[in-house]
Parts: sequence; structure tokens; C-alpha cells
Amino acid sequence: MSHAGVYWYAFVAIGGLAFGLSGERRPFGDDVLAHPFVIYFLLVGIGLVVLRIVRGKPVPQLLPERTLALGCAAGILCFLVGNFVAVRLVGI
Repeated sequence: MSHAGVYWYAFVAIGGLAFGLSGERRPFGDDVLAHPFVIYFLLVGIGLVVLRIVRGKPVPQLLPERTLALGCAAGILCFLVGNFVAVRLVGI
């Protein structure tokens, strides 16, 4: 696995967990589009666009599609874990 793949997995996992921990408090507002899950994936998409611009290559040349998909799945799982921890265990 390339360094980009490792960084990809790390960033989406840490980001998903962080946004999951703040998910119940709704820090961005009560609108559907302001839900932390939506904001998280918006930031992931912006990050991929920035990566595309900075590196000057299409994203699939930097990160294979399978790595992108598994990273998104890991981000969703970490978001749900963070949300579970915040609501059930910590009571934040």
C-alpha cells in the first residue's frame, strides 16, 4: 500500500470519529444539510478535489477506487462508533 493510501485511511477514520463525537450536539445547526455527517463528507470531497488540484493527477491515479471506497466505508463506521460513544457511553 502506498503512503497516500495509509494517509487516506488515517484521515477519514480520525475525521469520522471526531465528527461522530460531535454529531449529537449538532454544532452546525439543526438543518438536514448541517448535520455533522453531511459536513464530514463534504469536507472529504473538498479534500479530494484539493488533492487533485495540488498533485495535478486524477484522484484514481493517486488512490485506487477500492481504497477510496474502503476509506469511505471506514469513515462511516468511525462516525457511527464516535456517535455511539458520545451518546451511550460518555453522554457528551
